[in-house]
Amino acid sequence: MLLHRRLRIVLGCVTVAGLGILSCSNDPGPAADKSAAAGHAKRPNVVVFMLDDVGFGHLSPFGGPIPVPNIERVAAKGLRYTSFHTTALCSPSRAAFLTGRNHHSVGTGKITELASDNPGYTGRIPKSAATFAQVLRENGYSTMALGKWHNTPVEDVTPDGPYDLWPEALGFDRFYGFMGGETDQWAPNLWDQKTPVDPGAGRTDYLLDRDLADHAVAFVDGQAGSPQPFLLYLASGTAHAPHHAPKDYIDRNKGRFDEGWDRVREETLERQKSLGIVPADAQLPARPDVIAAWSDLSSDEKRLFARMQEVYAGAVEYADAQFGRVLDELQKTGQLDDTLVIVTSDNGASGEGGLDGSVNEARRWNGVPQDPAQELAAIDDLGGPKAFNHYPAGWALAGNTPGQYWKQTVHEGGVRDPFLMAWPNGIAARGEIRSQFTHLVDVAPTIFELVGVSMPDAVDGVTQMPLEGVSFAPTLAGPSATSAKSEQYFEMFGNRGIWSRGYKAVVFHGRWPWEMGASNPLFDRDRWELYDLTTDPGEAHDLAAKQPDKLAELQKLFDEQARAHNVYPLDDSTMALVSANMKRLLGDKTVFTYSGVTRGTPEPLSPPVKNHAHTIVAKAKIGDAGADGVIATVGGRFAGWSLYVKDGFLTYTHDFVGEASYTIRASEPVPRGEVELKFVFTKTGDNAGRGSLYMNGKLVGSGDIPHTVPALYSATESFDTGQDTGTSAGDYDLPFPFRGTLESVTVTIDDVARGALDVPQNTPDEQSITEDE
Repeated sequence: MLLHRRLRIVLGCVTVAGLGILSCSNDPGPAADKSAAAGHAKRPNVVVFMLDDVGFGHLSPFGGPIPVPNIERVAAKGLRYTSFHTTALCSPSRAAFLTGRNHHSVGTGKITELASDNPGYTGRIPKSAATFAQVLRENGYSTMALGKWHNTPVEDVTPDGPYDLWPEALGFDRFYGFMGGETDQWAPNLWDQKTPVDPGAGRTDYLLDRDLADHAVAFVDGQAGSPQPFLLYLASGTAHAPHHAPKDYIDRNKGRFDEGWDRVREETLERQKSLGIVPADAQLPARPDVIAAWSDLSSDEKRLFARMQEVYAGAVEYADAQFGRVLDELQKTGQLDDTLVIVTSDNGASGEGGLDGSVNEARRWNGVPQDPAQELAAIDDLGGPKAFNHYPAGWALAGNTPGQYWKQTVHEGGVRDPFLMAWPNGIAARGEIRSQFTHLVDVAPTIFELVGVSMPDAVDGVTQMPLEGVSFAPTLAGPSATSAKSEQYFEMFGNRGIWSRGYKAVVFHGRWPWEMGASNPLFDRDRWELYDLTTDPGEAHDLAAKQPDKLAELQKLFDEQARAHNVYPLDDSTMALVSANMKRLLGDKTVFTYSGVTRGTPEPLSPPVKNHAHTIVAKAKIGDAGADGVIATVGGRFAGWSLYVKDGFLTYTHDFVGEASYTIRASEPVPRGEVELKFVFTKTGDNAGRGSLYMNGKLVGSGDIPHTVPALYSATESFDTGQDTGTSAGDYDLPFPFRGTLESVTVTIDDVARGALDVPQNTPDEQSITEDE
């Protein structure tokens, strides 16, 4: 550790020789036995700002077209790392970041929704891999996590737990945020500790990033003057889809991207060269053939796609502004100079929006073809509460400049990300660049070294597996400082890679990220490529044919690393695992009963009514005031269904991915007293049927529902009874609580024989629930 390093005095501060680490104290005298942190009254605070789906070439400090003045403040006070790498997907990246171990080593080879029984893919971080938050908390830190989590198994994300893999159990005293891979920023489903909350309900002025910043500012303010250091993990949902932002932030980008993604890539590379972010002779790899040249698009496509990128940029700028409020509070309370600030993203920009982007992502999840005219007609809704939008993959390619491809692949476009670090009273560098190779797993050991703590042998009585990351604190000394990092493997959905001392061997397994139903088990037929990243950061020049021995050496190294870290067996499955997990979680259960008002049941644990005949029966007592309110619902405005009473009449609405809304209304009002309210869905075809309403056994309404949602209602909106949260599928304002006494709600799947629940077999090929991320 730093305790034993030779120190010298510079301007009243202690500088760790050869490391560029300052330790400033009120006493400028000799400090030969002090660590970098020990010269302070307390260890430094740690603030992490984690963005989502932001590429290496998006942000202005890295040559990108999106101005982020507050992230630039961090760059000016510290360092930008230009060869920082991630895992290519959200849950795996966050697990590696928090634990300091590789994502397969901690069971997170994919997102939590795609868990399997293989050791590297269980979706459950083991107790032997404590997070740096747990270690810091054991060393006296107050800790808080805000925003996106996505590291708890989906079956555990209920108000009843279990809670052993929730943020509190993994090191955070406080948590306020969302548990899944994405959320509607205008109407998020959030958790305050273990309680589901809806802070945006009934409000038109709410936006998630501002809410998270409010909580972060309050936390920072509450820590001022405390002798206890703190860790703040602020994980924005931006810029994962849906891309949401205030209209004034979106409109400030009008015209900025009219020249298109090809020109933006070129301009970004030139800025990167001028900033010293990439070598002066770096070149762009060819645009993949699957992505159209901007010049080949129609005028309508250019107008729509440019607006989608304007929205994305506005969302990033707004998130930066909210982060700036946190920096301002640190400054105002006198804590900024004693705070280690880290800014990064979890993976490269996302190509999951497909070739044309989307106004409503639920259409793509469910394989519903998009109508270009309909998309264009909704252009003014983009970024607002009426849209659940994503941009085309061409913009993701531009955002990952100079890299190839995007999130989910392990070419540089998927795994190379911005990383900034500053600590004014602890790191001497100001506005400097470091090009040494670093990875998410290296952050935890670096934090430990900088703040002066060690990874304990045991946490909560559990012996700990070794850290697999390598501290990059030595690189603080200068751009030519030698890093101890010598190798790092990559794997995601069968895409594989290995970096070693400048060279990288990599495989693209052949599935585009918007083709979520595709699978190719023929891994041995994949073609390996070879690049020298020191001179070719964009992977423009494949050296495999020229240096076959080097390629063979790296292939062998990948195999060794894969065996050591539970990468095998390789598995590129996506939707097949969703089906398998539904069977695993629900088994042969066909009857689901809920007592009164409930909320927060995740969709995978909710009654699996999709493409099945089913019955919903509610038993209630209706007083003299009459009935109103929600009986049961899942999903919302962009896809979902709701059974409710409106103006005294029993009603059922099924929203088919925003394309159509089918409503059945009873012919007479709900009577007073004890009543049985029932909805029966009878199949008339695949994802089609007829709905009927009954009151006390009497048929009171029916109608055809020719299109039902086949695969996914929502990534985060839960199944609720007695109220609605998030957004509404029906014609009412949230939360629309049930008026009267709702004694029970029972959902029965009527067309499934005993045995494992039959998951619908007509799940579309092109869909995704892996956006996490």
